[in-house]
Amino acid sequence: MSRNFAPIVKWGTDKKYKKVDDFLLRPSVEDKAMEAAARILADVKERGDKAVIDCARLYDGSNLSTRRIRVTEKEIAEADALVDDEFKAAAQEAHKRITEFSIGGLRDDWQMETPKGGMLGEKFVPFDRVGAYIPGGAAPLASTALMTLTLAQVAGVKELVACSPASADGKLNPYVIYSLNLAGATEIYKIGGVHAIGAMAYGTKSISKVRKIVGPGGPYVTAAKRQVYGDVALDMVAGPSEIAVLCDTSANAAHVAADLLSQAEHGTGSEKALLVTTSQKQADAVRAEVLKQAKELSRTEPIEQVLENGMLLVVVKSMKEGMLLCNLFAPEHMELICKNPEKWVDEVHNAGALFIGEWTPESVGDFAAGPSHVLPTGGTAAYFSGLTVEDFRRRVRHVQFTKEDLEDTLPVVEAFGRIETLDGHARSATIRFDS
Repeated sequence: MSRNFAPIVKWGTDKKYKKVDDFLLRPSVEDKAMEAAARILADVKERGDKAVIDCARLYDGSNLSTRRIRVTEKEIAEADALVDDEFKAAAQEAHKRITEFSIGGLRDDWQMETPKGGMLGEKFVPFDRVGAYIPGGAAPLASTALMTLTLAQVAGVKELVACSPASADGKLNPYVIYSLNLAGATEIYKIGGVHAIGAMAYGTKSISKVRKIVGPGGPYVTAAKRQVYGDVALDMVAGPSEIAVLCDTSANAAHVAADLLSQAEHGTGSEKALLVTTSQKQADAVRAEVLKQAKELSRTEPIEQVLENGMLLVVVKSMKEGMLLCNLFAPEHMELICKNPEKWVDEVHNAGALFIGEWTPESVGDFAAGPSHVLPTGGTAAYFSGLTVEDFRRRVRHVQFTKEDLEDTLPVVEAFGRIETLDGHARSATIRFDS
């Protein structure tokens, strides 16, 4: 493999390090993707189903018609027959764990008394219709079906829509169909890419508009999601996968290398993998393992792309400096593999999900642990959080005043109405006490 693959560099707070700075400054959404997405979205908005079918043939490479766009009950039954028992058991176990974690994350309606006998509070109302995007081009992400719609199911959403690209024969991967059905999908459509986002956001004759779109995707799906914000609600910017591993000399180099490669194989070419270590010797050992293990994995081409353009191994003077660098990177996934990792947990401020200790590879978060694997990318973990069950519910605030409560707050209402020159606001309260 090329000498340029997985370069090793030093970093510190003493000066600028261009290679590291360039690595940190990845865009959350790519400009070329924004332009292409805008063009496709406008077409879907104008031509509806016709544009969706044209795009499915052009971009998904699938032979579809409007009549065949939705997965039928017969196709769901056929998928169930094709899926092996081992996977069914694994999917059911993952679904159980995700369900339990989601139930634990539900907030109860609450209320409190006002000073004069009234009531304030909040109730939580599920969306009536949501859409989940399930990547399926480079790899059929059956796990994403569970990591999105299971949460919506627990939240009480009634209409659970899913879109995932079909293969050339116009069929959807049976493992994806099985997982979507297990997660409670009420409608499954065989389309992917920007056109799927447009169909869910704007609605077509075949696909009714949703209230919110969730789920990860490549650069073009991410760009499309950003542009439909306002037409629908969104979860976050969830694009190409990222991982950062912060470790000291106690970490096993082979394990660290495997973890870095786990996020390099998705296939968009925009994935990022960062190692931060306190030892040059360890960086050398991890790099050797990366190059060795990369040859043994099946998805060689996308991995080599990331090794050349998206992987960086950084040597720092201390764990403290390493933590600073990881927080600057704000990765989707962060692993902390060091002696007494618990003492560093509170220092992690910017990460979509944190995996603590040598027995917690990021892959358990992707498939099995319980929290959703839909997480912010492109540095947006500095201000977004991962998908939770509460993302499928809206808060409705309750205010119920007594006459005495209104009288008690009248001076406040009048003062703000005067300062903000909104005398109509003030009058709506004062008029109730006019004799």
